[in-house]
Amino acid sequence: MKTLLTFFITLIFAGKIFAANTISDRQLTVEFENVFGAANRHYATGKFSDAANLYEEILQNGTSSPNLLFNYGNAEFKSGNLGNAIAAFRRAELLAPRDSEVRANLAFVRNQVQGATVRESFWQNWLGNLSLNEWTVFAAIAFWLTFLLLAAKQLRPALAAKLKGATWIFAALTIFSGTILGVQAANHFSKQTAVVISAQATARSGPFDDAQSAFTAHDGAELSVLDRRDDWVQVADGSGKIGWLQNKLIEILPGA
Repeated sequence: MKTLLTFFITLIFAGKIFAANTISDRQLTVEFENVFGAANRHYATGKFSDAANLYEEILQNGTSSPNLLFNYGNAEFKSGNLGNAIAAFRRAELLAPRDSEVRANLAFVRNQVQGATVRESFWQNWLGNLSLNEWTVFAAIAFWLTFLLLAAKQLRPALAAKLKGATWIFAALTIFSGTILGVQAANHFSKQTAVVISAQATARSGPFDDAQSAFTAHDGAELSVLDRRDDWVQVADGSGKIGWLQNKLIEILPGA
């Protein structure tokens, strides 16, 4: 029993093992060695816009990793593009939710943003310490350990009393992790965030250019996505104001 618990806890906190759609820095360097190396050199010499463009080129080729997104976010911040930096750091955080450097840089850039913006609650931050894939693994392990313990009790009735406590613990963990997985999946797929990537974006009262101005959002503002229509997205800011923004002014991110 002690061995199972140790294995379970170690697996839960196993860092980047279950990060989705990531490749190692070694793979990244092999496939895009010249571009990645050139981007790093540009960054080291203060050519931050050039570095950001090259990092973005790699990302647009379908390659992604926490470190690549971290570098890209730093280059965009140094170039004065708060929205692009926040979007990059948030994408890195989805892949490596416990990376202290990513979280620190995200918090730092967020503090530079003007105006009302949407922030995660304490519970969202806490749940975000595990990625969606990790919560899935957590729930699967809890379920199968519960199943195995129930099977053992049926096959070896003499062990039923000894296994009762462990069975209840893992059954409770199954219910808990399954509930959290459902909440995180709902946030990820249905509660999206729009990050403003323009110096200033005017949200309109309707999804057309000549609609009345509803509010103004600044570069880096994070807004809740409410609806979509053609090339427009309906958003709400941190103060509750609602308006429509053109797609070209924002980057849409998953909710968790």
